[in-house]
Amino acid sequence: MAKTTPLKKIRADSEEAPDASPHEGDGMNPLSDTKLRKRQICKGSPGAQQKAGDALPISTMLDRLIRQRSRDLRLRNIARQSAVSLVNSLIEDLVKFLKANEEHPFFRDISVLNSGSYYERVKIHKPNEFDIILKIKTPQLTWTELEDYKGLFYRVSLCRPTRAEIRYFLLEDERTISSTKVMKDIHRLVHKFISTYEVPAGAGQWVICRKRINSPAVTLAFKKHKNKDIEEEEEELSVDIVPALEVSQGWPAAARTGPDVDKWLGKKARQKFVSRPIYFVPKRPKCRNLSDTEKESWRISFSHIEKEMITFHGNKKTCCEGKKNQCCRKLCLRLLKCLSEGLKNTYPKELEPLCSYHVKTVFFHNLSQRFEDSLWTPGQISHCFMRLLADFEQAAQTGSLPHFFVPQCNFFSPATFPKRSLLFLTNSLKEQRELGLPLLRAPSPAPALCLAPPLQLQPVETQSPQPVTLRKFDTKAMIYVMIFMSCIAFLIVYMLM
Repeated sequence: MAKTTPLKKIRADSEEAPDASPHEGDGMNPLSDTKLRKRQICKGSPGAQQKAGDALPISTMLDRLIRQRSRDLRLRNIARQSAVSLVNSLIEDLVKFLKANEEHPFFRDISVLNSGSYYERVKIHKPNEFDIILKIKTPQLTWTELEDYKGLFYRVSLCRPTRAEIRYFLLEDERTISSTKVMKDIHRLVHKFISTYEVPAGAGQWVICRKRINSPAVTLAFKKHKNKDIEEEEEELSVDIVPALEVSQGWPAAARTGPDVDKWLGKKARQKFVSRPIYFVPKRPKCRNLSDTEKESWRISFSHIEKEMITFHGNKKTCCEGKKNQCCRKLCLRLLKCLSEGLKNTYPKELEPLCSYHVKTVFFHNLSQRFEDSLWTPGQISHCFMRLLADFEQAAQTGSLPHFFVPQCNFFSPATFPKRSLLFLTNSLKEQRELGLPLLRAPSPAPALCLAPPLQLQPVETQSPQPVTLRKFDTKAMIYVMIFMSCIAFLIVYMLM
């Protein structure tokens, strides 16, 4: 792609959405020259420190792109059926296996909590990722917030000594629950279960993926059997199985006030959320040289509350109950997830810290500010999405994205999101907005191998030969050829003599 002109400054106080770039309809790929794009994005622009706003009107072409892409990102029912059938069968048999397990009765009293984008109905592209939480009931617990982590990571301990099955997962002090031991044991049990599990359809198999240090999940991947034409097995979908400690003793002090949903969902909804249990998942911080306490830490999870907020997302209870009360909130979230994944896939090294939870956090903050249902009608989807994109860009510019449940934790702080990556994200979002969202465009389908119908052979009619007549030009040519051949023959005879 040719080098673009410097990005123009925009007003921050306007409420209109940005216009599409002049390049949006010329058929060019604005991200074709990746190295050139990286240099331009890293350098930034004169207006990079200004507030991201939606100062220009939305063009007809950009509006059409947003509406069409929002329809394309919805999952098809046909694609859901086979995937859901495989996952449900797997989880049902896994729970039966754990409840019948005699080695560690600690996992007998478990229950399943479905979470993640699929069960929140905001999954995009394909139904190929599922998150399953195994809720583990525990005795009365106490927790201690780890310093420097702003209320996200905790050391979880028993209030008093116990002789229950959980004692096998305690550290030497016989109080602190070891996240490492829990993960190690659940990984071993799942491996034992998978080794004897058979897929009902017999069309493939489940395999355990390599364990990741900072991941709280045991990841299973379903792969189809090898075909004659395919050398490697094709991965169809994956399931993350996450053990979680269920705590019903109230929320930690860092999150005790509850999420800011008073104007959006109401004060009663916030009080209801705070009265719900919380979960601790065995996830350690992403840092080097962790202490022994940090290696055994647990991260607080609000995935069950997030699922309920996205499911019942309206300011009024009647939102999305019928065709007349539809809104575009989930559609906008899908669009922003699509754009974020596109940036992540295009620049994996530069945007390594970026994840889908950043997108969800921006979405929650946007809903708490623009809480009225009348602002989210389907006819305003382009305007709503551009406002959501502007909020994402603004958060990246200012380096401020508070956790929606733990406000003192900033996801865009230098400790968790390096400044260089954050600057790259800021300019990437700005570039996408000014170029007319090229990453939202669906790839052009490959041309068919045979566009024309097969040829049909027709019987050839034999015709009587017609006499050949030489034109004047043809006669002269033949005379010249004969003279030339005669000269060649004369030379050959002369040389032989």
